[in-house]
Amino acid sequence: MKIEGKVFVVTGGASGLGAATATHLVGKGAKVIMVDMNQALGEEMQKRLGEKSKFVQLDVTDEVAVEQFFKSVEQDFGQLNGLINCAGIGPSAKVLGKNGIHGLADFQKVLNINVTGTFNMLRFAADMISRYTLEVGEEDRGVIINTASVAAFDGQIGQTAYAASKGAVVAMTLPLARELARESIRVMTIAPGIMETPMLKALPQNVQDALGAMVPFPPRLAKPEEFAHLVVHICENSYLNGETIRLDGAIRMQPK
Repeated sequence: MKIEGKVFVVTGGASGLGAATATHLVGKGAKVIMVDMNQALGEEMQKRLGEKSKFVQLDVTDEVAVEQFFKSVEQDFGQLNGLINCAGIGPSAKVLGKNGIHGLADFQKVLNINVTGTFNMLRFAADMISRYTLEVGEEDRGVIINTASVAAFDGQIGQTAYAASKGAVVAMTLPLARELARESIRVMTIAPGIMETPMLKALPQNVQDALGAMVPFPPRLAKPEEFAHLVVHICENSYLNGETIRLDGAIRMQPK
C-alpha cells in the first residue's frame, strides 16, 4: 500500500512508539489522527507535525466515544486506510505478593486497556476501511497493526496480567486477517522487546545499560524509530499479513 495521501489513526500517539509512528507516517505523506489520554503531549505533537496531523483525546475502552470518534474521522477525512494500536499499560504485580494476592481489579484493568481497547478500536476501524474505494492498481484497502510484546511469549515473574493481555493480541492476529481478507484489509502485530520508551528513559543510566546488554545484538535498547520503520514497511509490503513480528534483537526474556 502506498502511504502518501492515505489516512491513519494511531493510538497512544502522544508519546513513545505511537509518537514515533505518527512522525514517520506524516513524513511519508500520510494524514494522521493521533489519539491519547494525555492532552498536553498530544497537542504538542500536533503542533510539531503540522497540518497533516490531528490530535483527539480519547479513551480507547469507551465504546460510545470511540464510535463517535470514527464518525468524526469519516466526516473530516472521508476515508481511513490504517489503524496502528500503540495504546497500552504494563504494570507489574505478582499473584502472591508481599502485600497479598494479585488484585482482580488490577488484572481486569490491564486486560481492559490492552485487549478490549485494541479490539474496540479495530472493529470500528475495519468497518470504515472496508468502505474505502480501491483505485486502479491498488491491492489492499488498508492495514491494522496491533502492538503486543515479547512478554506474550517470554513473560516474566510479575507479568501475568501483561503477558495474558499481549498473548490475546497475538492470538487475534490470524483470525482477524482471515476474516478481513475478503475486505482486502491486512492485519499484523508487532511484538517489541525492550524499547527505549519514556518510562525506561526515566531509569538510571546504569539500569538502562544493563537492560540493553541483555540483548544479543545489537546490545542496546530498541529505539521507537525502529518500531516506526517496521510499521511503515508493513504498510508498504502488501504480502505481510496475519503474522506477529518480534522486534527484539533476538532477546529471550529470563524468568525475572
